[in-house]
Amino acid sequence: MANICVKLPDGTVQEHPENTTALDVAKGISDGLARAVVAAEINGKVVDAFRPLSELSDEAEIPLTLLTSRDRTALDVLRHSCAHIMARAVMRLYKGVSLAFGPTTSGGFYYDFDLEHKISEDDFAAIEKEMKAIIKQGEPFERFMLSRDEAVDLCRDLNQDLKVEHIETGLSAEESVSFYRQGEFVDLCRGPHIPNAGKIKAIKLLNVAGAYWKGDSSGRQLQRLYGTAFFDKKELAAYLEQLEEARRRDHRVLGKKHGLFALNPEVGSGLCLWLPKGARVRVTLEDFLRKELLGRGYDPVYSPHLGRVELYETSGHFPYYRDSQFPPLYASEAGSLLDAMTQRLESGSISKDDEDKLIAAAEVLGVNFDGYKPSASADDKKSWIHGWQTANERYLVKPMNCPHHAHIFKAQPRSYRQLPLRLFEFGTVYRHEQTGELNGMLRVRGLTQDDAHIFCTGDQVEEEFRATIELTKFVLESVGLDDYQVQLSLRDPNSDKYVGSQENWDRAESALRGVLQDSGLSFGEQPGEAAFYGPKADFMVRDCIGRSWQLGTVQLDYNLPERFKLEYVGADNAAHRPVMIHRAPFGSLERFVGMLIEHFAGAFPLWLAPEQVRILPLSEKSTDYAIAVAKQMEEAGLKTTVDLKNSKVQAKIRDAQLELVPYMAVVGPQEAEAGHVALRDRIDGDLGAMPVAEAIARLQQEVRERKVRQVVKSNFSQIEDDGRERFEG
Repeated sequence: MANICVKLPDGTVQEHPENTTALDVAKGISDGLARAVVAAEINGKVVDAFRPLSELSDEAEIPLTLLTSRDRTALDVLRHSCAHIMARAVMRLYKGVSLAFGPTTSGGFYYDFDLEHKISEDDFAAIEKEMKAIIKQGEPFERFMLSRDEAVDLCRDLNQDLKVEHIETGLSAEESVSFYRQGEFVDLCRGPHIPNAGKIKAIKLLNVAGAYWKGDSSGRQLQRLYGTAFFDKKELAAYLEQLEEARRRDHRVLGKKHGLFALNPEVGSGLCLWLPKGARVRVTLEDFLRKELLGRGYDPVYSPHLGRVELYETSGHFPYYRDSQFPPLYASEAGSLLDAMTQRLESGSISKDDEDKLIAAAEVLGVNFDGYKPSASADDKKSWIHGWQTANERYLVKPMNCPHHAHIFKAQPRSYRQLPLRLFEFGTVYRHEQTGELNGMLRVRGLTQDDAHIFCTGDQVEEEFRATIELTKFVLESVGLDDYQVQLSLRDPNSDKYVGSQENWDRAESALRGVLQDSGLSFGEQPGEAAFYGPKADFMVRDCIGRSWQLGTVQLDYNLPERFKLEYVGADNAAHRPVMIHRAPFGSLERFVGMLIEHFAGAFPLWLAPEQVRILPLSEKSTDYAIAVAKQMEEAGLKTTVDLKNSKVQAKIRDAQLELVPYMAVVGPQEAEAGHVALRDRIDGDLGAMPVAEAIARLQQEVRERKVRQVVKSNFSQIEDDGRERFEG
């Protein structure tokens, strides 16, 4: 039996027998390391620590990294294994369980089940108890392979019809598939898994929701059980506290409580209504960014909310993102019938009878089917239908702005002397997100992007990309979001979903990587996450309670200029193709504001607050003076209101505190006589009496500096109660 060579991260090369596993390598170093190993990594791919390394790599020197609980990827392996343990527990407790899939999530895992029993939170204690019993046994995970036919037979024997369907359809190109066994539980799975269940030290079931088989709303309805797992009970406790804090900060609750936005199904699911207070926050953000962009050489543009379908066919967005776009709008009523025919032809699900019925209905609506051959191939039929559609007007509600901006560039002859040309728009776009995926302002169907597109020469790419990175950093830090990393999203070389030449992709990825390296920003590379037309840099921002959000993005694109045949005249008097940079520091205003509501728990810093100052007259005698002070502050650019309720000033202060108004100005006869206000900070309390002009100057300075003074790292209760003791004491 031949030996294998293993290369460790420190460069050490070891020789081992052919059937050696990562666990064997770890044991050769120390028994403690062997006990700590959870999984292994070979060339960036996470693998089972208990599989022979010769099965995992045929390299002369196998590059091996041992993963322990200190590695983030090891936690994903642990949670994937815990999903199996949860499924095993559910099958022990309930009859007739059909298994779907059990992947990991950013905070844990879930498993989809089809079973007669309706799982509720009342069942969680019993399921957790059974899971803990399985974990206590510490049984190993074992992997085995079967041919597709053998796999189908096994799953039929196990009464797992969903697995049978997946093997026969989703895995039809595979000659063999892998299973994992733990005790009596067997599941179709790619892995990897932990060596044994005893590695799991802390578990918690979180919630249960509805789901559909493979996400198809017309398919089988399932139950999705969510949970989480950790290597340590303290980590679980901290995570559960974070979840509770996130629940208290839920932007949907705070948005309603503080009158920021509304979502009404009578208007339409996922279509946000910005109420006056929320609109003030949005306008402030727009004005801030607009001023910054104008100062950086950007030009404002506007584009319509509709566009011909051909526009998005040229860009590649249609039909590539067909499922997330609203159906096309047709000038002819027959358009939707022919669109349905196209989709049925693409899926291969149309019968001769159905096809005849659709044709008959379309003919009634005036479609002339001359040239259409019922005996032709599906591709030829689709081509005929596409010809009819092209000859008749088809429109999409705008799913993205970039094709419109490409045509704005194309609207006039361009010279290299005009480049870079930087176009920006607060453009509203529409995405047909699935109902179950909608989430307040964070996932909507109508969203306004702070979209900009830069058209530049190849020589200008790095400088422009660097400038957009700096702009995104500036914007995030202006709202106090200074804890972030950059994800460099690259193409998956094994995928065919990307457009453009290998040369252009290599050039684009190299340019982005070089700028990020020079910037000193912390970044990681993520193959397979690029846009279909180019690589991108996504800012992954951590909020005050440690959650990660994908916000600003910068994308480099050599492909859309090619698809739209964009040109500029170079110094050599010849036509050249520009490079296109897509960038959006906010991402979308809906998502950005929703995230800020949760980050600040509704207590916006002064420069963003929808109500910055509230004037509190001591009695009706001071009303006229209060209104006069408010007018002065409004004229100075401060968003000011007056509390004219017939109540004591202590109650007015309390109301302003609970409504998260940053500053209060108490006025009475003494203040009126002296031309003063008694200024009060929501956090620091009484600041004393001062002239109105001094108070205005103080607040204007804080607005100019965009100070983020709120105690955002306090828990929600502290934020809501801030200052209460000061005026009650």
